[in-house]
Amino acid sequence: MIAPEDPPDFFVHTEAQKAAGDKGFRIERGIEAGWLRYASTTAKGDIWLGGASKDGPWFLAVDRPAVAAELGQASVWPHTGPGAATFAFATLSDLYSALDRVYRLGVSLPDAPLTRFHKATASLPNGTEAERLVIQRVGQDMFREALFAYWGGRCPLTGITDPTLLRASHIVPWAVCETDEQRLDVHNGLLLSALWDAAFDSGLVGFADDGAVLVGATLTKEAASALQLDAKPTVPGLTADHSVNLQWHRAKHAFLV
Repeated sequence: MIAPEDPPDFFVHTEAQKAAGDKGFRIERGIEAGWLRYASTTAKGDIWLGGASKDGPWFLAVDRPAVAAELGQASVWPHTGPGAATFAFATLSDLYSALDRVYRLGVSLPDAPLTRFHKATASLPNGTEAERLVIQRVGQDMFREALFAYWGGRCPLTGITDPTLLRASHIVPWAVCETDEQRLDVHNGLLLSALWDAAFDSGLVGFADDGAVLVGATLTKEAASALQLDAKPTVPGLTADHSVNLQWHRAKHAFLV
């Protein structure tokens, strides 16, 4: 069985330390059976890194089941490692990409923005409508920050990365959500360009569970052309948690799938 070097040699140790630090995990928490453990001051959860040799493969273990689920099954390592799940990667470049995703998930998955929101608003008054609007604005700003982290600051349909052209689109609107958990859940949102946000918010387009675009009956040919629907854009990486909220949106706007 290919496994992390125990103990890791100088090259593996150095590359793992560099990869962790570059991706926001700068707190070193020791070595366990060849696994180098790291944490972050900003992202929730610990990670473990290891390498079979300087030529790989490279291993990443995470302690949060929600993060493991988002990473998917493609690189799951079938052997026991620390944490909730372990992944293997052929190259350091692949490891870096995975670590970037783990960090973004660590700062954006539901419990992280919700915790920040409760801490930021605990002392704010909420007796008047104006005061409640202030709290809502705080929450919406945190939701936007979380969506930027989750989607890597990029509209998945257009590739646009200019923050001024991106919108944090609630799937189930803030006012309709029953709890703060749902309002601040990144699975209740999409990071869309302004044009796609307007089309989605008004029900001119929707999304299937696999991310395929659904076209509303009132979408004009001109609008369809502006959205470049001929290219068949899709939203990649939607989860079962996204699907629950998308079902609400499809029902509200009478989309059939």
